[in-house]
Amino acid sequence: MTAPTTAPATAQDTNAHIDPASQVANAVFVPVQTRSERPHSFDPVDFGAPTGREVNWKHTPIGQLKALFETADSAGGVTHTVTPERFVRPGLGFGDTPRGEFFRPEDVVSAVAWQGSPEALHISIPSDEEVDEPIVVHITGQGAERRADAHLVIEAGTNSRATVLLRHDGSAQYAQNVEILVRDGAKLTVVSVQQWQDDAVHAATHQARVDRDAELTHFVVTFGGGIVRVNPNLELAGAGSQGRMYGLSYADAGQHLESQVYLHHKGPHTVGDVLYKGALQGASAHSVWIGDVLIGPGATGTDSYEANRNLVLTEGARADSIPNLEIQTGDILGAGHASATGRFDDEQLFYLQARGIPEDEARRLVVLGFLTDIVQRIGIPSLQEELLAAIEAELAEVNV
Repeated sequence: MTAPTTAPATAQDTNAHIDPASQVANAVFVPVQTRSERPHSFDPVDFGAPTGREVNWKHTPIGQLKALFETADSAGGVTHTVTPERFVRPGLGFGDTPRGEFFRPEDVVSAVAWQGSPEALHISIPSDEEVDEPIVVHITGQGAERRADAHLVIEAGTNSRATVLLRHDGSAQYAQNVEILVRDGAKLTVVSVQQWQDDAVHAATHQARVDRDAELTHFVVTFGGGIVRVNPNLELAGAGSQGRMYGLSYADAGQHLESQVYLHHKGPHTVGDVLYKGALQGASAHSVWIGDVLIGPGATGTDSYEANRNLVLTEGARADSIPNLEIQTGDILGAGHASATGRFDDEQLFYLQARGIPEDEARRLVVLGFLTDIVQRIGIPSLQEELLAAIEAELAEVNV
C-alpha cells in the first residue's frame, strides 16, 4: 500500500493500494519494521482489522478497540465547542483544501476517522496575527456507548503566533484525526489534554507539517480514559524549521495509555526535541511509548534528540518504551535517543530525608519534580495549575 499523491475527492474515491512485494512470485512476506515504510490509505478496507501481530498494534489491546475499526453510525458521540469562534472556518469536505494537504492515514482507525468525517472542523489563524489567549476546542463525550469520528484541521498562517488547546472529557468511543499545518515563519503550540472518564476509548492520529523557519510545539497530556492512544507524526519539511514534542501521562489501575511518536527531519538545518514522561500506579496500569526519529537524506545540519522516562510507583504497573533512530545522512550536528523506566531514585530520597523531610513527603516531592518538568513547558498558567492539582490528586490515591 502506498499513499495517493492527493486526498480522495470523496469518501469512496480511493485508489487501490498494492504491496509491491505481493507482485513478486513466491515472495517471502517481510513485515514493515520502520515508521517511514508504513503503508497509507484513505480506505479502511486496505488495512483490514488488526490482528495484534503488526508492529504498530502489538502493544495495544485491540480487542477493546474493535468499535473504532468501522465508521460511526452518526456524529452524535461527541460535541465540539471552539472559543473564540472567530478562528473557525467553514467545514472542509472531502477534496476541500487544506484538508488532506499533508494528512495520510497510516492505520485502520485513522482511515475510519477520515471516512467518517464528511465535514472536518477547520481552525485557521490568519497570517501575521498574534493570538494572546489559547484557542480552546472543547470535545465532550456523550456516553461510553456512543461512537464518533472526527477530522480536525489546524492551520497557522505565515508568520502567525497562536496556541490551540484540545480538551477531551466525558466518555465516548472516539476515532480522531488532527491535521496541523504550520506555514512559513509561524509559531504554533498545540496541546491535547485527555481527561476522559474511566470507560472512554480514544484513538487519535496527529499529523503535522512544519514549513520554512516555522516552529511547532506539540503536547500530549493524558490522565483519564480507559484506553487512550494518541500518535503524533511531525514532519520538519522546511529549511530551519523546529519541532518540539512533549508528553505527560499518569496511568492508574486498568488504564492503557499509549503514544507512538514520529519525528521526520526532512528539510536542512532542522531542530527536533522529543521528551515524554509518565508515571504509573495500580494493578495492570500500562503505558506504551514508541519513538521514531527519521533524519532524511536532505536533512543536513540536523540537531535532534528524543527521550522517554517512566516512573513506576506500585507493583503490577508496566511501561513499554521503545526508541528508534534512523539516519540517512552523515552531515548532521547531532542526534540521540534514550529511554529509562524505574522506581524512585534512592539517592534523591536519601538527600531529602537527610534534611528532615519525612519519607512520604519526600516521595511526593520526587514524583512532582519528575512530572512538573513537562507541565512547566506548556505556557498556559491556568492549565499548568490544573494539571499540578491533578497530579496531587493522583498521588493522594496511592501510598507511594
